[in-house]
Amino acid sequence: MKLLIGAFAGALLAASSALTPAVAQEFTKPLRIVVAAPPGGTSDILARLIAPELSEAVGQPVVVENKAGAGSNIGADYVAKAEPDAHTLLLMDVSTLATAPWLYSDLSYDPTNDLAPVTMISFSPYIFAVNPQLEIDNVEALVALGEEDPRALRIGNSGIGSATHLAGVMLGDHLGLDWTTIPYRGGSESSRAVVSGEATVIINGSTATLPFVKSGQLTGIALTGDSRLDDLPDMPTFGELGLAADQMGSWQGLLTTGGSSEELVERLGEEVRRIVESPEMQARVAEQGARTATGTSQEFSTWLADSTETYGEIIQQFGITIQ
Repeated sequence: MKLLIGAFAGALLAASSALTPAVAQEFTKPLRIVVAAPPGGTSDILARLIAPELSEAVGQPVVVENKAGAGSNIGADYVAKAEPDAHTLLLMDVSTLATAPWLYSDLSYDPTNDLAPVTMISFSPYIFAVNPQLEIDNVEALVALGEEDPRALRIGNSGIGSATHLAGVMLGDHLGLDWTTIPYRGGSESSRAVVSGEATVIINGSTATLPFVKSGQLTGIALTGDSRLDDLPDMPTFGELGLAADQMGSWQGLLTTGGSSEELVERLGEEVRRIVESPEMQARVAEQGARTATGTSQEFSTWLADSTETYGEIIQQFGITIQ
């Protein structure tokens, strides 16, 4: 199946040119950025880059807290049920919000009504990488190894039903590989598992995975998205290799509690976009193998609705369920 996610990117990337200034609103107490994943992953890295700048912009302390687990739903539920005053924020791979309604029949919050999109922040392509002990560096060698010894290929992901899990299922189906799937509690944990050899293959966001590839602790094979990375110009894209899931990746977004003041939500979006779109922040994000990709709250809402439909089709096609 050809993902439609790439079609949503244009509106988000072009959004900053059409922004209108928000009415100045005041924040009256410290802000909290809840990261729905463990420390060290893409969301955590971005939150800690943004927090000091946001604190200066709103004149209040901004604290980052990690609330991981249950496929990012613990963190999302916490923010959904917080005081609706736009002081409790959620930073996460928002693809998870698109998959949750399809995977959890007893979901404790409504991603559409209980959370208010503020702005998208960045897009990180997925890096397809392996433990160096496999001694392979291309797709053909990976397929050959999988045919010879399927037990050698143990693919880690960020949790059952996560976008990285869906990408792995799609790619395994495309390549005819019956690899073992091992879910972890976030991208940083799955990356470390492949580095240690507990798992041997990974498809994960570049922000969390690129440092391991650059240091030689993982061997990069390919990446999603439309272009190669400047730091690794020899690594081909999925599109160049004709692989499935070529437009999937880690979309990081910022949300707050549903029912919060529209003026404060817009003020937050304005400030975070200004921070993220600064040359300094764009450079720091690029160092992580990602690119900034901002947009208005309405464009974020449209992206989420479209992605929910697209991911639902994939989940149904492959019969993915939460055990």
